[in-house]
Amino acid sequence: MIFQLLYWAYQSFFREDAAVTVQTMQIGNKPCRIYGRANAEYLLLQMTGEHEQQSMNNEVDAIAQSGRNFLFAAIPVASWNDALSPWEAPAVWGKQGFGGNAADTLRFLTEQVIPTLNQQYPLPENVKIILGGYSLAGLFALWASTQTNLFYGVAAASPSVWFPGWMEFEQQHPIQAQRVYLSLGDKEERTKNTVMAAVGDNIRTLHSRLTARGADCTLEWNSGGHFKDADLRTAKAFRWMMEESR
Repeated sequence: MIFQLLYWAYQSFFREDAAVTVQTMQIGNKPCRIYGRANAEYLLLQMTGEHEQQSMNNEVDAIAQSGRNFLFAAIPVASWNDALSPWEAPAVWGKQGFGGNAADTLRFLTEQVIPTLNQQYPLPENVKIILGGYSLAGLFALWASTQTNLFYGVAAASPSVWFPGWMEFEQQHPIQAQRVYLSLGDKEERTKNTVMAAVGDNIRTLHSRLTARGADCTLEWNSGGHFKDADLRTAKAFRWMMEESR
């Protein structure tokens, strides 16, 4: 595998109020924020948008309440709708559609991010890799697990399972992760947008489908709409993945 590490540790510090260290590492053309330490039991990966950067420390602090030894990588994406969508789709709200570049994003994860982390933070051969995220990043995590069995678990908080064609695709290309966390806000399906209103029925169906296949899967309902406590909801998703496997 070929990857380019342009620079390392231009920001490195220990936050006295937190349980983990944080560093910034350039992988390819992306400044990734890395929390945790080497020899971790879990490798947590999350694709992040610019809108999530301010709350990332809070999310990781909440994840650390699990008491487990983890390495967490927050990998930014430049174009949220394009980088995380599995195929092209027209705009659902506003004017911006979806570019369908998820395959490129997954390739970047497997060919650059994970090898770089393995080099800089020696990880055990049996490290459990968990891919997670919120909203469209949650859908990306679910989709990525239909493409590879690399991921031990998927932590999908309020995932965009309303995405056109997703449910039919997953039926034909089943999720391969051993463990799957799903969640949704109890007000998310109460929308006048007919495409997005399917999110409730779709996530119930996906949960039933995964359970019937024998996957270790849970569906948690959170209070509020889609934009409430996204950082804490995502932290709960990652924390469940680690706590439930004690």
